[in-house]
Order: sequence, then C-alpha cells, then structure tokens
Amino acid sequence: MAEKKSPTPAKSGKTAKPKKDAKTSETAAPSVDAVRTKSSEPRMKIRYFKEIQPNLMRELKLSNVMQVPKIVKVTLNVALGEAIGNPKLLDMASKELALITGQKPVLTKARKSIAGFKLREGMPIGVMVTLRGDIMWEFLDRLISIALPRIRDFKGVNDRSFDGNGNYSLGLKEQIIFPEIKYDEITMTHGFDISIVTTAKDNATSKALLTHLGMPFRK
Repeated sequence: MAEKKSPTPAKSGKTAKPKKDAKTSETAAPSVDAVRTKSSEPRMKIRYFKEIQPNLMRELKLSNVMQVPKIVKVTLNVALGEAIGNPKLLDMASKELALITGQKPVLTKARKSIAGFKLREGMPIGVMVTLRGDIMWEFLDRLISIALPRIRDFKGVNDRSFDGNGNYSLGLKEQIIFPEIKYDEITMTHGFDISIVTTAKDNATSKALLTHLGMPFRK
C-alpha cells in the first residue's frame, strides 16, 4: 500500500494575504482627491478666514461677518505697443503671464485706429488675465511675500492708488521680479498693471483689508 504524501508547504514570501486585510487597508487609505484638496488650500485664504476676517470685523466695528470686505478678483494687464511691429512679442508676453499666474491669458485689442502709430481698430496690442478663487489667493500671496520684496530699493507701494470704490491698482515695471521668469530666457523687459477688486465701499476700508493681507504700503 502506497504511502500518503504530506502536503507540500507553501513557499516563503508567496503566501497570499487574507482578503479581509486587503479590504481593510483599501478602506483606511484616503483618496488622492481628498489629500490634494487639503494640501492645495491657499495659505492666504486660510489666514483670511481664520484671522483677518475676525480682526477686520472688530476693527471696522461691523455687526455681520458678511459686511467684512474681501477680494473679488485680480486682473493683470500687459500692454505692448511694440507688438504693432512685432506680433511675436505678444506670444512671449502671454507665455510669461501664464507662468506668473498659472492661468492662460487672453489677447486685448485696440478699440480705435490711430494712423500715427499704424494702429488699426481690432489689432491685438496686449494680453490680460483675470484671477478668481484659489488661484487668485495663491497669486496674491506670491506677489506680496516674494515678488514685491525683490524690487531693487523697494520702499513700499503707493497708498494713494485707490479708485474711491474700494479697488486698488498697482503698476510693476519689470516681469523679472517673479521667480518663475528666467532672465536669460526673456527677449525684452516690460511692465504690467495689476488691479485688485474688493467688496469694500471706500478707500480706507480697502486699505485696511490689504494691510492685513500684508500689502507693504509706503510709509
């Protein structure tokens, strides 16, 4: 009578894990979207709602949190008169503005013809981009904490560039103050205008908001 063979032991390292453990580990791991949402929250936005908003409410003696001024949008505009003779400059400016803001710009066109400058109505003469939401908060953070301090002999921004309705405008002379722009890769230096639109009703309220956000006004 033949002997019964004992079952061959499983090879080390190839034992399958119980299905229950696999399911448990899958359930416990957070989704990629959940992690990305938490980590991508702009720090200036968080600081506004946690610190700045309550402080402004007390400082301005407001009774409702909805009355506290906030940023609505930020617009960047580059006007290039040189683009009349060299349209490729607009492509360069568009790429740079996209690098600075993280959003694709749109072309701006001439509203009327000027014969002396060989400008025709509808001709592209610049690029602009309008930022809202998280991308707006991220840009403001980089503008205030990184770009402005890189201006040579910087002494602060003008505190009189308000329009009377709570909005603030800022002109920059060079795009190279933003670290995203590599000096060796640009074909020409140019400035651009930045407009910050708020819900403030007057200049003083708007200035209070921007001051709490860290805007370095000239003293």
